[in-house]
Amino acid sequence: MAWNEPGGNNNDPWKNRGGRDQGPPDLDDVFKNLFGKFGKSGGGNGGSGKSLGGIGAGILIGLIVVIWIISGFYTIREAERGVVLRFGEYVKQVEPGLRWAPTFIDTVIPVDVQSIRDQSSSGSMLTEDENVVDVQMEMQFRVVDPYRWTFAVESPETSLSQSLDSAIRYVVGHSTMDDVLTDGRELTRQRVWEELQGIIEPYNMGVAIIDMNFRDARPPEQVKDAFDDAIAAQEDEQRFIREAEAYAREIEPRARGQVNRMNEEAQAYKEQVTLEAQGEVARFEELLPQYERAPEVTRERIYLETMEQVLSSTSKILVDSDGGNNMMYLPLDKIMERQQNSSKPQSRSTLEGLQMPVVDEGQRSRNSSSTSGLRGESYREGR
Repeated sequence: MAWNEPGGNNNDPWKNRGGRDQGPPDLDDVFKNLFGKFGKSGGGNGGSGKSLGGIGAGILIGLIVVIWIISGFYTIREAERGVVLRFGEYVKQVEPGLRWAPTFIDTVIPVDVQSIRDQSSSGSMLTEDENVVDVQMEMQFRVVDPYRWTFAVESPETSLSQSLDSAIRYVVGHSTMDDVLTDGRELTRQRVWEELQGIIEPYNMGVAIIDMNFRDARPPEQVKDAFDDAIAAQEDEQRFIREAEAYAREIEPRARGQVNRMNEEAQAYKEQVTLEAQGEVARFEELLPQYERAPEVTRERIYLETMEQVLSSTSKILVDSDGGNNMMYLPLDKIMERQQNSSKPQSRSTLEGLQMPVVDEGQRSRNSSSTSGLRGESYREGR
């Protein structure tokens, strides 16, 4: 007969022999039994139970102490410094190495003090001349005071980012568009650095600014083409200026050389004219006594020499108008050149001519008339 049929023994397999339900063990009962055993071992009548309970408690306490001690060891890396807080209050700063701090009492915050950190900022800003530019700058800094970096402000990196934005907008707002975009970039970078240093100094954040990089500065996309043309024109202007300066540096020494040469030539010409004038004066001073003794001869001699000098530098044509209607041209300048090349006559000065033996007037007139007669015959014969 089945166990669940009427009239059976009702042997329920889910029930124990005592008639109680046999379900999963109750946690409360488990803990009660455990604590009851500890209580019996500690307060029982037997001495052995008492000693076993004391040993178990000691082992448990010792194990807890060992775990607490081991958990207090920590390591500070070479690039870090540790900020130690005892119950939330700053106590000291520890150096790199293996350290120990009581758990649940001291709290250690490691801070990197050697790495160079970056903080960037960008945005569209209005310049002094009411133009909009897109500026991107990057700051590099390093922590120098771990305690001030941790507790001076609530969020140091956020504060640095906001300070950098403020410094950039202030400097760009007090600069023109050309200064920010072209030749004033280095000055703008330096001014942003100084402004940022002045902003974060009152907060004493424990940081040192290492460098400030001007990553990019450009006009809005709507006017980029026009601005590129303006930049190209400015670059051409600078190039022309440099070329002009190079030309000036090249031509200036040459001009100074020409000036010096002209000065030397003028000085030499001055000395030459002076010496020639002094020579003429001396010559006329020597000529004066001869003129006083024979003025007619001297005057004629001077006239002949003067005519010789004048005619020697001009082309000469001789025309025989008495011999007939035909005119004959004699290139005397060519003839004289040939004569000078063949035999160069020595000309005498007036002073030398006057110092020669004086010929009487009759003899001189006879010689001149005979010479003129010979010349007339030569002209008539066509020679």
